[in-house]
Amino acid sequence: MKVVVERFNEQGTLRFQLAGPIGVITIDRSSQRNALTQDMWKTMKNWVVSLPSKTRLLVIRGAGSDFTAGSDIKEFSVLTVDQANIAFETMEETISAIENVSIPTIASINGPAFGAGFILALACDVRIGTENAMFGMPVGKLGITLQPPFLRRMIQTLGPSRTKDLIYTARSYKANQAMELRILNYLVPSEKLDSETISLARRMLLQSRASLLAVKKNVNLVLSGMQMETGYWVDNNDFKEGVRAFTEKRPAHF
Repeated sequence: MKVVVERFNEQGTLRFQLAGPIGVITIDRSSQRNALTQDMWKTMKNWVVSLPSKTRLLVIRGAGSDFTAGSDIKEFSVLTVDQANIAFETMEETISAIENVSIPTIASINGPAFGAGFILALACDVRIGTENAMFGMPVGKLGITLQPPFLRRMIQTLGPSRTKDLIYTARSYKANQAMELRILNYLVPSEKLDSETISLARRMLLQSRASLLAVKKNVNLVLSGMQMETGYWVDNNDFKEGVRAFTEKRPAHF
């Protein structure tokens, strides 16, 4: 297993672990509810854009009882308006990198995901959470004016009206509401989150890699509204193995 640990102020760390084809990024800054500093955002982006070639799936999780409270507001308190805008650009670059990385991504959510932490979760392809998961965007309490990249991800999941309501009222969604609103794909007991996350990852990895990469790319293209050209509908190698396995009534070996 490959393990990389980056230490930051106030005893916070980011960890990257590679166990076979599964990469796991863990946000560990429990004293600050796993709030991310600018340096932590930058490090996460650097890891995502330079993942080891054998990584076929990425999990993002928070240590302890939080996913992440988003960005460190204490750090914001000493920034000028221009510096704060740059900090938001840094967040968006990282979140965009996660959203557009070619492999499947899972957000494993053990507690609150607020602000940029909510957007980070939405940028992942699939979200699995526990009864302790909560989601909110209390930017109105801070004078933060959300820009289209953040709002786009909320609107794609919640729709325009619920996005406005969530921000207008500074309310938060608990786990059951998050399931109803399709913020969460899976809801599991807290004591089973890690095992269920790995089980979900392994199930995904049983599928054709070519199929997963294609659907990730093409779903993102559809959501972007870009003009699309139709390419090949099947993968040269995986299609043959998949059909052969089906007819032979055995698991496919991709």
